Amino acid sequence: MNASLPMLPFADPGAGYRALKPEIDEAVARALASGWYILGKEGEAFETEFAAWLGNKPGAPAMHAVGCANGTDAIMLILRGMGIGEGSTVVTVSHTAVATVAAIEMVGATPLLVDIDPDTYTMDPDELASVLADPPPGLPPIRAVIPVHIYGQPVDLVPIKNACDAAGVALIEDCAQAHGAELDGWKLGTIGQAAAFSLYPTKNLGALGDGGILATPDAELAARIAAIRQYGWKRRYISDLQGVNSRLDEVQAAILRVKLQHLDRQNARRREIADAYDAALSGTALIPPARRAGGHHVFHLYVLRHPARDDFMSKLKAQGIGTGIHYPMPVHTQPAYEGRVPLGPAHCVETARAAQEVFSLPMFPEMTDEQVARVCLALRQL
Repeated sequence: MNASLPMLPFADPGAGYRALKPEIDEAVARALASGWYILGKEGEAFETEFAAWLGNKPGAPAMHAVGCANGTDAIMLILRGMGIGEGSTVVTVSHTAVATVAAIEMVGATPLLVDIDPDTYTMDPDELASVLADPPPGLPPIRAVIPVHIYGQPVDLVPIKNACDAAGVALIEDCAQAHGAELDGWKLGTIGQAAAFSLYPTKNLGALGDGGILATPDAELAARIAAIRQYGWKRRYISDLQGVNSRLDEVQAAILRVKLQHLDRQNARRREIADAYDAALSGTALIPPARRAGGHHVFHLYVLRHPARDDFMSKLKAQGIGTGIHYPMPVHTQPAYEGRVPLGPAHCVETARAAQEVFSLPMFPEMTDEQVARVCLALRQL
């Protein structure tokens, strides 16, 4: 490793703050000076602005957004708002952050985990169709499907939505890693009945703390969820619904309002970096990530795979290039879930294989051209 160069991390949320420091500091000062720190004007404005940004395609349904404490809660609140809980099965994938499955169990529902397409790492629509048509025995009725738009890559939603519609189950998009991604010109998060977004600091749209937001074209559902997130209150101190405490604070909302204004530009920068990596990989043993036809990938992560992953990661580390693994263990193999979470008929074989082979390169929009060139040079030397 060149000792004169610092290690380049694969993510740097602090760089996101430094790049927008004057605007963010002004927004934080405004929120602090307001004297109102929970569910106030900043949160209301962020919800309105996010919904407008999400549903800005001509002919798209008007969207309604509800801020909450984190992305896990966003999924949980959608399920609660839809009345999906104990006595229900929810289908999702094992190749995801554990939060997706944790949220299903938070409402008392049973997760059923299906496999992924090995090229895009997203839900296999064929296996989903098979479990919807012929559910595994002994499970409660399937009430919802949660495909995960992982790494910023759109799921193959057309056949998945068709299968959900035919089976009469809800389609809930997990957009935690896909802010601004599109499929056939439609922003992800506007295709299902509802969508959940994480606002964790490293996300494409990230707070400087924790946060989440959910979106739906169903105004009644949004209003019900807005009540559930604060103890079920429609009237202050009176719980009309059984609720929880999951609120996005005013300081984070003010920060996110600033960052939302820059999101499209930052996503474009992520795509530029991905294109540079693609070119650098030409002639190497590694293949660039797939792009779904008709999709607009926003590269929350730039993920490669190879059976000799550890060797490639070690070589990159020696060149001062940080890497990550997303994710090292499928959910169904982790100690808290192993042997008790049901799997689809494919038994998540591709999921298990991917977990042994994937690794992530540095990817954040504040990367300088010099830093991108460093990574590209290291890739060419692999």
